[in-house]
Amino acid sequence: MKVEPKQFIRRIAKNLRGYRTNRKIVVIESDDWGSIRMPSRDVYEKCLKAGYRVDKIAYEKYDSLASENDLELLFDVLSSFKDKMNKHPVLTANIIVANPDFEKIKKDNFREYHYELVTETFKKYPEHSNNLNLWMDGLKNGLFFPQSHGREHLNVSEFMSDLKNHDKDLIFAVNHGMPGIIPYGNANRKGNSYVEALRYHSCDDKFEKLKIVLDGLNHFEEIFGYCSESFIPNNYFWSPDFDKYISQHGVKYYQGNRKMREIQLDGSKKFHTHYLGKKNKNGQYYLVRNAVFEPSLHKLKIKDPVSKCISDISAAFIMKKPAIICSHRVNYVGYIDKTNRDKNLKLLEELLKQILKKWNDVEFMNSVELGHLIGSKRK
Repeated sequence: MKVEPKQFIRRIAKNLRGYRTNRKIVVIESDDWGSIRMPSRDVYEKCLKAGYRVDKIAYEKYDSLASENDLELLFDVLSSFKDKMNKHPVLTANIIVANPDFEKIKKDNFREYHYELVTETFKKYPEHSNNLNLWMDGLKNGLFFPQSHGREHLNVSEFMSDLKNHDKDLIFAVNHGMPGIIPYGNANRKGNSYVEALRYHSCDDKFEKLKIVLDGLNHFEEIFGYCSESFIPNNYFWSPDFDKYISQHGVKYYQGNRKMREIQLDGSKKFHTHYLGKKNKNGQYYLVRNAVFEPSLHKLKIKDPVSKCISDISAAFIMKKPAIICSHRVNYVGYIDKTNRDKNLKLLEELLKQILKKWNDVEFMNSVELGHLIGSKRK
């Protein structure tokens, strides 16, 4: 892929500040594991028939709870590669630990919100009952490293407010087991705004959002047996007012983009700019994503996702930065459309081949290992 000078300059510029190392480190951060999106192919077809253009948005078209087969095939690819330290490429798998309990919400006539842990959600899906065991096997084998992405990928207050107002589109979604829905007709190709879990509209709502985050961290520890040392806010919405509270729950590192969005009570957004290794007043470090591997996200208009990612990694290494790759779950799921998974696993295999060929001294790490390295150098 030919790289335009402006693109190269932008890649270099975003790696100017922060932690540096001569080591060639690659981290892959992957969000949304555990969350429901499109429940099944059957529901997908019903959405289209009802006039919801779910075929126009990648997350609605492809993303779903990963099946056992999805996980096994992904782990097969990852386990076929090793770095100079004999370590496999590892996904830092950012986990949503709960989903709405649609049946209880309906039985309660939309008066109260109810959720279920992802371990219960797995039991309700036909190809997912062994998922937790597969996650734990992936952890044990150094392929899949769970970290917290929140409780559910759902804005609970907005979801319940619209259900109480009998929003017909949202009722359609609940009746079909979907956490929210795209606008009817989707003329502007807008996505499902209900998944933006941490947008708030009042001081009380802001406090409720914090309670949900802390609840998610507690459930994460219950499920996995360890606290999540890193955290990635849903959709990069976050208030620094929350920092000290999740620090008290063991969170030492933030994953995310260079710019994080803080909602103001008047509805506007305030942007906070971070750089790799930046430390806040609570002693937490920021890990900033500087590479992209998102072959399913057609809105990004990336024609050659492998070459794009290799160029991102090259720029990071030129600037003596670890390469932190953003690669969402949607790229590896075939439960709705197997061709999505199969095509992208081949691309992932090609990406890993090129990384190891181009940089034979590369080191694969998870986000917390990188965080520990940065923290040890900053003390």
